[in-house]
Amino acid sequence: MPETSDSPVTPPRRVALLWRGAPGAPTPAPSETRFRDIFAAFAARDVEAQPVLFSDATAEAVRERLLDMDAVLVWVDPIVGGEDRSTLDALLREVAASGVYVSAHPDTILALGTKEILHTTRHLPFGTDSAIYHSLEEMRRGLPDRLRAGPRVIKQDRGSSGNGVWKLSLTPPHEASDDPLAVSVQAAERGAVVREMSLDTFIADRGAYFGYFGGRVAFVDQPYVERVADGMTRCYMVHDRIAGFGLQKVTALVQPPPGSAGPPDPEPRRYVGPDHPPAQALRRLMEGSWIEALRTTAGLDHDAWPAIWDADFLLGPPGPDGADTYLLCEVNVSGVFPIPPEAVAPLVDATIARARARRARP
Repeated sequence: MPETSDSPVTPPRRVALLWRGAPGAPTPAPSETRFRDIFAAFAARDVEAQPVLFSDATAEAVRERLLDMDAVLVWVDPIVGGEDRSTLDALLREVAASGVYVSAHPDTILALGTKEILHTTRHLPFGTDSAIYHSLEEMRRGLPDRLRAGPRVIKQDRGSSGNGVWKLSLTPPHEASDDPLAVSVQAAERGAVVREMSLDTFIADRGAYFGYFGGRVAFVDQPYVERVADGMTRCYMVHDRIAGFGLQKVTALVQPPPGSAGPPDPEPRRYVGPDHPPAQALRRLMEGSWIEALRTTAGLDHDAWPAIWDADFLLGPPGPDGADTYLLCEVNVSGVFPIPPEAVAPLVDATIARARARRARP
């Protein structure tokens, strides 16, 4: 909701928009960044928004800048160039504890923005029969029998842009006595080719991921959704309301065409506003009960929603009445961008309101 002049607490003065940058890199002008529309929307509300580049090497200087802000909006993916967010997350917790509004707060990311949410919500209407592995040994014990029932999708709990997602299918023959099992592995990263290897090799190769986040990581195991080629709908959320949709025909894990080593590149995502007619059935489900179910299952307080986040849905099997069903593919919190143009104003207004609320606390 836009701020009003008769509000008892003055609006925030300064907001930081933070993303990762190389140490020593010059800070670009707001109008030259991909967030230019967000900067302009803050300026239209008489709030000074400043770009802040983060790197582990400049963490102390960034900390001092953020402590002088009223709010911080963060766009940093979980793992970039071999570096995770451990240093940044510790810094953001300290900044938030000082009274600065931080979105998304690292604790909110842990509760909502990792692939583990796909396992904790498996019992909900949009859930799937998932498993979770906190060690390679757990994966060795659980994955073979699930693969014998059909293709599976393995997702490391933190990743972006298809990084850390694989479709696994057993290569025939695959009787229970086969040892070792052979699998076809299709990575979700663009340009990846389908590879064949032993299941033992695939599992062993996942060991490097335990070097991130102090080893406090996991892998989620879901059944492959056969209608993946029918498209994905991304619900963009500002707090607990839909602010727009992203529509895309995904190709990452579809069967490659004959004679091709991998799937074709996906079509560009199309961004639409919250009132897009074909998306209203999903909107009614989300705003009617699914968002609240996500919140309670994740254990979040009402005021812990990120200022911007999204939930991706694939089409499930048609229901008894022939209507489409929806299955949760992932929730993104760490670096949600691009966003629909219609989401910019709600994002800015929500940030101002949350920052003002933080300043109003005793």
